[in-house]
Amino acid sequence: MTSPSTSPGEHRAAGTPDAPLLVVRGEAELEVEPELARIGVLVSARGRDRRSTLDDLTRRNTAALDLIKSYGDALERLSTGAFSVAPEFAERGRGERVRSYHGRVQLTAEFTDFTVLGELVTRLADLELTRVDGPWWSLRPDSPVHAEARRRAVAEAVQRAREYASALGTSLAALIELADTGVEGPRPLRAAFGGGVRSRAAAELPTPAEPLDLEPPQLRVTAQVGAQFTMAPPEL
Repeated sequence: MTSPSTSPGEHRAAGTPDAPLLVVRGEAELEVEPELARIGVLVSARGRDRRSTLDDLTRRNTAALDLIKSYGDALERLSTGAFSVAPEFAERGRGERVRSYHGRVQLTAEFTDFTVLGELVTRLADLELTRVDGPWWSLRPDSPVHAEARRRAVAEAVQRAREYASALGTSLAALIELADTGVEGPRPLRAAFGGGVRSRAAAELPTPAEPLDLEPPQLRVTAQVGAQFTMAPPEL
């Protein structure tokens, strides 16, 4: 016997009249607060001279790093990603005539204190030629939420199997197989700020920008298991 939730083609052990097989699925879904917020920062520089472009990029990268690090304990992790300084060639004319140089540095920062994010992203966007993306919300890889979702999925599978067995006037005898069919998530339950904020020229910023109001979304974490049990022979 199989439950209606069993998908065609799933591997099953063979049942017998003396040990009928019962196959069920257990699912769990949790709605939780995020534990981490990640932002991406792209620092750029552009100029006609390679050295001046590199100097500007170094100065702006240092300013961004110092600003992020100033948030102390709120900062979980800070890393530098791709770096590039490349020439841009003139579209017309003969030969390889360099029109300008363009430099970029990619930073990634993760935070555990979300109250500082609104202020930080606006301050970063105030920096010269700096783009801010995010935040992206998540759980820690070792978050107990994942284990809790799996426990609940297993508990539901056992409960569902007992209910099927009870409907036949019998009881479960043994667990044959328990398969983890996946933990999904975390996924936001609603849209969250996740676009880019570009910096503006200093002349356009006579006063500091107001901090953005960033509200962390609820995250959905799901887990699924498949279970196979044998039952005591029911009297049909």
